[in-house]
Amino acid sequence: MFAAERAALADVVAIPVTPFAEDGQVDRTACRALLRRLIDAGIKTLTPCGNTGEFYALAPEERRLVVELAVDEAGDRATVLAGVGHDLPTAVASARHAHALGVRMVMVHQPVHPYVSEAGWVAYHRAVAESVPGLGVVPYVRDPRLPGALLAELAGHCPNVIGVKYAVPDAARFAAFARDAGLDRFTWVAGLAESYAPGYFGAGATGFTSGLVNVAPALSLTMLEALRAGDHPAAMRVWERIRRFEELRAAHGSANNVTVVKEALAALGLCRADVRPPSSPLSGDERAEVAAIAASWVR
Repeated sequence: MFAAERAALADVVAIPVTPFAEDGQVDRTACRALLRRLIDAGIKTLTPCGNTGEFYALAPEERRLVVELAVDEAGDRATVLAGVGHDLPTAVASARHAHALGVRMVMVHQPVHPYVSEAGWVAYHRAVAESVPGLGVVPYVRDPRLPGALLAELAGHCPNVIGVKYAVPDAARFAAFARDAGLDRFTWVAGLAESYAPGYFGAGATGFTSGLVNVAPALSLTMLEALRAGDHPAAMRVWERIRRFEELRAAHGSANNVTVVKEALAALGLCRADVRPPSSPLSGDERAEVAAIAASWVR
């Protein structure tokens, strides 16, 4: 069961940006164009309402809109993994909305409540998974305190929990977490993108997320091909090409994670660079550096 969904996770899992128009609203035309660009480049898995899509800065109707646009553009060419989260009723409603659209999987954002107990983490994800038993469910794990056994407990209640987006920056912890949860029970997605993908693939991941893919999908696909082939030197050659871009995104506690991607897209004439608070625009020097990197990738 869920074989096609598992295969979609073992790939480049693109996190599309949410472009904004001059009036501050979601730019539907640009959003569709960027989604088509990804799909035409060979990207087969899309996560609308991911963090690179400014999930927490979108209003409820905007979150529904970007999922609807992704489903419409994906058609039968790509799989949609819709991001859901916030309070539990909102997460459940979002998952049901995605199900009604024909989405096949949902990614459950790490709860942002300041007081998350282990039992509460299981209860939150269990409620979402049980509300959409026909959908594959993918927890997004960012908390290094969570033990792998907790995921195994969740999956014991909910067989539709089929994969994990693991985004703790510690390859050794990931290796232990995956084995404690059940390495073969889930599809493991390296949730910290290309920078961490080589190390995480060595520990059992078979897919990785990407925000950079919005700018240069060929680079992400080249890294995936190398990782699948076990060609570590080739994967690291891509890593070297994208290193500075990802360093800029990770600087200052990842404050410019989305801003750098949108600035690169703006430099290529693909959308406006606008982001919403609490993100903010880049400095002039940073903008010039990002533009130069983007230009070097498309030559």
